[in-house]
Amino acid sequence: MFFFLSKFLPLFIYPLGLTLVLLVVAVLVWRWRKWQTAVLITIFLLLYLAANTPVSLALARSLEWRYLPPDPLPQADVIVVLGGGNRWADPPQPVPNLNDSGDRMLYAAWLYRQGVADRLLLTGGQLPGATSSDAAEMAETLRIMGVPAEALWLEDQSLNTYQNALFSRQFLAEKRIDRIVLVTSAFHMPRATAVFAKQGFTVIPAPTDYYAVSPDWDTAARPQFAFRLLDLLPTATALELTTRILKEYIGLLIYGWRGWL
Repeated sequence: MFFFLSKFLPLFIYPLGLTLVLLVVAVLVWRWRKWQTAVLITIFLLLYLAANTPVSLALARSLEWRYLPPDPLPQADVIVVLGGGNRWADPPQPVPNLNDSGDRMLYAAWLYRQGVADRLLLTGGQLPGATSSDAAEMAETLRIMGVPAEALWLEDQSLNTYQNALFSRQFLAEKRIDRIVLVTSAFHMPRATAVFAKQGFTVIPAPTDYYAVSPDWDTAARPQFAFRLLDLLPTATALELTTRILKEYIGLLIYGWRGWL
């Protein structure tokens, strides 16, 4: 039930869902023109700001730049890779492919080849409607990338970040492993690091999959008229990024409330 509610209820807080709620309100107050006008203006500002590139990049940067990739590369007992970067190999797709968070696998494979650790723990269970677990899909992807099967450990029961940490703790406790390199998307790293540290791990954050990278950020901040004009135009890409970052902030609030951080 928690898994369902955690996915369903925030939909009405994200910009698109909140817009639909406000549109219903606008219809209900049609007899009161001043109230209806105020609601419609709110809808316009909400969508405009949420779909604005500098706004979305600023929100992303507020999370992503809390942790930067480790330099120099550390040494650890294991590289823990969080699920969420694969699309499942459902027919006619012959093999798993990568989604927007697929950099997690690429970066994890690179860290392995750099000798950061001899093992990778892939953590992620089977979500409703999926044909296999995230961990199994990641393992197949990493084998395609050349990581040997004997280097891969799978934790295939977890359905969220808290369970990623909890079940990883149980798996690695038997092997007396406490020091980990944690690989996940940069915007997700603050929550993930706090949850794994709460479970007693010594966490070395290794974030990847940045949205607010330096060229994009510099472009968004340029004063030239052409760039300013483009920034004023709302885009679906910016709206999606804003929604993703708001989702992560909601996750931080919920995890803090439940004492998981």
